[in-house]
Amino acid sequence: MKLLFGYSSRVRVIGWEKTNRDGGFLLAGNHISHFDPFIISSVVRRKIDWMAMAEFFSLPVLGFLLRAVDAFPADRDRADRKTIRTAIERLKQGRIVGVFPEGGIRDGTRSLLEGAPLRPGASTLAHIARVPILPCVIVGSDRLYSKKRWLPTRRTPVWIAFGEPVSQFSGLSKSDARRRIERDLATAFKNLYSELQQTFRLTPDDLPHAPRERMASHANRDPRPRRHPLRRVFATVVDSLMCTSMNFLQSRHRLHARSRDEMERYVAECEKLTARDFYALPRNGGPASEIGDAATITWHSPINTEFPANNIARADFFPCARGWSAPTVLMLHALMSASHIGYRRWAERFNELGWNACFVHLPYHYSRVPRGYRNGELAITADLIRNAEGLRQGVIEVRQLMAGLRERGCNDFGVLGTSYGGWIGALLAMVERDFRFVALMAPIVNVEHAIWEGPGTRVMRRELRRAQIEPSLVARHFHLSSPMHNQPLCDAGRVLFVAGEFDSIARATDLEAIQQKWHGSELLRVRQGHFGYRMLRETVARLKERGL
Repeated sequence: MKLLFGYSSRVRVIGWEKTNRDGGFLLAGNHISHFDPFIISSVVRRKIDWMAMAEFFSLPVLGFLLRAVDAFPADRDRADRKTIRTAIERLKQGRIVGVFPEGGIRDGTRSLLEGAPLRPGASTLAHIARVPILPCVIVGSDRLYSKKRWLPTRRTPVWIAFGEPVSQFSGLSKSDARRRIERDLATAFKNLYSELQQTFRLTPDDLPHAPRERMASHANRDPRPRRHPLRRVFATVVDSLMCTSMNFLQSRHRLHARSRDEMERYVAECEKLTARDFYALPRNGGPASEIGDAATITWHSPINTEFPANNIARADFFPCARGWSAPTVLMLHALMSASHIGYRRWAERFNELGWNACFVHLPYHYSRVPRGYRNGELAITADLIRNAEGLRQGVIEVRQLMAGLRERGCNDFGVLGTSYGGWIGALLAMVERDFRFVALMAPIVNVEHAIWEGPGTRVMRRELRRAQIEPSLVARHFHLSSPMHNQPLCDAGRVLFVAGEFDSIARATDLEAIQQKWHGSELLRVRQGHFGYRMLRETVARLKERGL
């Protein structure tokens, strides 16, 4: 390992002598690249047994290198007894066990260095094994994602700082001791990070960046910004044509004279509810008994509408070889999605990555389209009550699906939502915790703009004004239907917002705003409008970088 990274990097270390300790201890570091275990191991004279994400061991080259540095697999999202026993045994044998309490590659506000919360596994292991934790911060290793950094003529600086050991607090209760360890460890990370910046006068380029940015760093060095006027024009034309078709379909739906009174009564009742109440699971029913070996399952929706076809929920399954214990990605399609063929192809790719995939038929789409209407036509119209109940229906049905899968042994989930599906995915994140990732592509997060300013709702606005339904009345429902007005129940660090730079429906500025509000979430920009296929490719690529 020293030979491998010796020619490609120039490592500068602060506090190396603190690793020369008698007995075992836990080495806890931040994580900004896949190279971190190898680089840190190359500067510590004692052997380090790294706990690495289990999915990396299935990759031939990376798995070989991890085993070469005595790494052993660990599931970052659940407590694996075998992994815990292995770590404790090695610690009690006086060995060093390395762990990254961030649970994956992190940069920016998602990183421990910027104050993001750390996972409790490190403090738990140290408390059980009765060993100290030695904090370690590494900076600069993420630049090795650039191919040019591996040229023989280039040596990339990497900076490492080791802090003072965080000892046990034997006089405190178990929970208090763990909280104290976590607090001291978080403080140590920030102090070491600051020390590296001041000692070596690090520039903004030296600080952690996302792997995607480093891979494209050669393009960023061009002082002339690359412009794509044709791409912007094409995106604008496509978005305009799609919005025109949406307005045309909405023109078929008129509000009756009692709509204002009905809306007032509906909102008054909803104001009494929280999001947890509004999207609560019914006590009985659901797809649990229907989930089996069939490729498709159907069940009665918990919400009855006036359209019988929409009252039957449906999901298509694409299982991987690992069976029900594998994590499951829930695919939530866009409004009036043209075809499910593309989603099926991506389901196969997730299967190759060890994930089950599930394509959910959202309300008023695909098999649930009432006769005489187009796919998704009834999901978003001037009938705001039906819109809200459709969202509620979609969220509860996905929650029922997750509950059924849990009974089959699946406890880890991912969400891949686009536009309308991204809206439902964001609402789902407000009431569910068990997500490995929540990838929301061009989701509708600013409902106020979508209704009163969006280019695809001009006919809707005209009809609402005719019925004297004003913005202040609609806003009284935002605590249940607008992600911008809420916070996620799941870990915000697992949420990935994806914005189209030329999108006029789900504006990039709105996604920036909610990304800042959902502290710890990530924003990925893609050069397309609201409609396009580039976004899905780049989103899945980013999820792979994050380790899914």
